[in-house]
Amino acid sequence: MKTFRSHLRTAILALAAAGPFVSQATAEQAVDPTADQPIVVAAGDCYAIGQQVAAENGGTLAKASQATRGGQQVCVVVVLVPGKDGQRPRRSEIVVPLN
Repeated sequence: MKTFRSHLRTAILALAAAGPFVSQATAEQAVDPTADQPIVVAAGDCYAIGQQVAAENGGTLAKASQATRGGQQVCVVVVLVPGKDGQRPRRSEIVVPLN
């Protein structure tokens, strides 16, 4: 059992150490040979859009994820809007085009 724990600990430390390299790789530029300018693919696009949508609605961003709906890339944003008179926050799901 002690050997399993030491292997598990080593694996977790290795994954934690590799995390920054993986996140940098997802933010690298992707070049389309048919386009004149390179396209920058950033992992945080939906998060930034979600922050903006939450601010516009006066709420807090709970979740922002990318999805494909009807063949179009969209961000699905979940915002928690404060309730009135001390009631619980209201959950609002908003779909925003990614471009």
